[in-house]
Amino acid sequence: MTRFLFVVPHFAGHIVPLVGVAAELGGRGHEVAWAGDRDVITALAGDDAEVFPCARPAAEPPAWPDRMAGLAALKFVWEQVLVPIAEAMEPGVRAAVGAFEPDFLVVDQHALAGALVADRLGIPWATSASTSAELGNPLAALPKVEQWIQERMRGLQRRFGDPRIGEDLRFSPDLVLAFTTPELCGVLSRPNVAFVGASVTSRPARDDFPWHLLDPGRRLVLVTLGTVSSGPRFLAECVRTLQARRDRIQAVIADPDGSVAGAPPDLIVRPRVPLLALLGKASTIVCHAGHNTVCEAMEHAVPVVVAPIRDGQPIVARQVARAGVGVELPFFRATADRIGAAIDTVLDDASFRERAAAVRASFRRAGGACAAADHLEKLADAMRSGAGKPH
Repeated sequence: MTRFLFVVPHFAGHIVPLVGVAAELGGRGHEVAWAGDRDVITALAGDDAEVFPCARPAAEPPAWPDRMAGLAALKFVWEQVLVPIAEAMEPGVRAAVGAFEPDFLVVDQHALAGALVADRLGIPWATSASTSAELGNPLAALPKVEQWIQERMRGLQRRFGDPRIGEDLRFSPDLVLAFTTPELCGVLSRPNVAFVGASVTSRPARDDFPWHLLDPGRRLVLVTLGTVSSGPRFLAECVRTLQARRDRIQAVIADPDGSVAGAPPDLIVRPRVPLLALLGKASTIVCHAGHNTVCEAMEHAVPVVVAPIRDGQPIVARQVARAGVGVELPFFRATADRIGAAIDTVLDDASFRERAAAVRASFRRAGGACAAADHLEKLADAMRSGAGKPH
């Protein structure tokens, strides 16, 4: 029996893939606990989850500037999000380790405090890659940018006494769990990556969705920009193009900010939608190229229209296009005509659904949460016995 501590930031998308892994390990008799935001974790993992609280940054990051992208966006993420989160979480992670006494840490790649504490205390750890965007070394052609990121991490390592100064806090030297497969993300060169496919778990039940309004005579199109992103202009363009196709398409739009004002009654617009249940009925989904959303669509063999906004989303969007499972649009220049043409393309060309089905088959072969648990068990056992990393 091994005591596993999962260290996660307060972003739902970083927790979702690990919920099934934690449940699988618990079902095998291991002890599992979490370090992070109690409310966010229990909302996804259940009220019975053992959670050691970690603080958020004292100040929320500034609002994301309009149209920020590229290197400016990368700088914003590190200076305003990742480094402050690491500094805020480190005392809580350290306290969680002292109270729970874990044998092994499973650390989200952006919960840098987990790597800092594990290295300082000599506890073995594995990385949970909540997105595949950084696994392919996307900054290889920009060495000065990569150096700047490494300097941010070295600053954290010096402040918190990490003896592994110069190593990358985002990636364990022993195991990186990638919740995808090469069939979607392509062949990656980073060492010690275990491709386990999607880890898809059900969300807490919501009984307020108007299922009776779904029309089986029309094809269902979902629209969502995730839990963090917002885009009133983009959603308005989606409304225009979907209404023009209402004779053959029914749309469900997730609108957490209430930005879709005066939507026609034929559209189903809700602050939150039961995405996984709807994907089982959908013909396509229009989304922001969030890694979880894309992988959940692939798990249902649903092709996608992706309009990436920021962070690693452009890289995931390129993976979608290269794999032939969807069409990419420029988020800030997407018009109703362009969105509609992309939707028509993925609906009318059967090859998109066929390729999505092939990716789903690769996910099933990879094993999902069960395979992730296997990798963690083997590494934890090898570290405990002193044999080092299993081969």
